[in-house]
Amino acid sequence: MESTVKNITTAALTRLVKEHAAIQLIDVREEYEHHEFNIGGLLLPLDSIAQNIDLIEKEKPVILYCSKGVRSQIAIQRLEQKYPFSNLINLEGGMESWKKEFPC
Repeated sequence: MESTVKNITTAALTRLVKEHAAIQLIDVREEYEHHEFNIGGLLLPLDSIAQNIDLIEKEKPVILYCSKGVRSQIAIQRLEQKYPFSNLINLEGGMESWKKEFPC
């Protein structure tokens, strides 16, 4: 049984952030990428996410992001296969999309 990854657009995430919604942001990029530009998410690189499962919220929506939305989608698929998560959401287009919407 293959899971379908839920997605959120940059615009929809922006609304949630402005509304101070109860969400968790997780950045699955590498440390150097996070330091170059980030939106305040918890840094859990893709290769270390399974070892840090206890840092991922279970009770509220968790939005995972990377540069383009590929690694975050992989992270969600891996987590949902191994653990009973149903609250994981992928940021469509990742930070590339965010930068287009909100140029620095």
